[in-house]
Amino acid sequence: MEDVRYQYQLPYDPLHPWICCDERPGFLIEDVGAILPLSPGKAKRYHYEYAKNGACWVFLAFEPQTGFRYVEVRARRTAVDYAACMKTLSELHDPHAASIRLVQDNLHTHTPGSFSEVLAPEQAFELAQRFAPHYTPPKGSWLNMAEIEFSALSNPCLDRRIPAFDTLHREVLAWADKRNRERKTVSWRFAQKDARNKLQRHYHKVQKFN
Repeated sequence: MEDVRYQYQLPYDPLHPWICCDERPGFLIEDVGAILPLSPGKAKRYHYEYAKNGACWVFLAFEPQTGFRYVEVRARRTAVDYAACMKTLSELHDPHAASIRLVQDNLHTHTPGSFSEVLAPEQAFELAQRFAPHYTPPKGSWLNMAEIEFSALSNPCLDRRIPAFDTLHREVLAWADKRNRERKTVSWRFAQKDARNKLQRHYHKVQKFN
């Protein structure tokens, strides 16, 4: 937790930018209910009926200091998918940066070892050197600002019924493009000093345990 918060308070460095990454499932749900028979004085009503058309995963990388985000919609969330997203992120965003500080959770696929599943050893090692991972603590994924971006994405895309993968993919990309043009970002106020005061009892527990 201390490490992640420290990254957030560092000034912007184009040679060593920091990016928050996360993924979230998207469920493909189609409305199949018909309009109920109308009667005088009654509002229009629908059968609350739907069909499940499967699921997918939305990968999101968010750079709060510049208001940039990169998204991909994939059918699965495997080490291969993670590695492919990181490779594209490295090539398209900050290609001239010396390294990218990566804030993410402790999911088992979120390791440089995943790169070896899609790249030759030399390329996997080279890509791993591009990233400096900083992991959120267990039960502390709320420290990842990418989760705040997912909250912004929920209403227009993830929390309503979208029946097809292609439709969801198109709308997620449109959302990201609009947010990027507007340079929307997050106003993070949970500074290290405030966190240490608020979570003081937890520091005491650690010290007592040691």
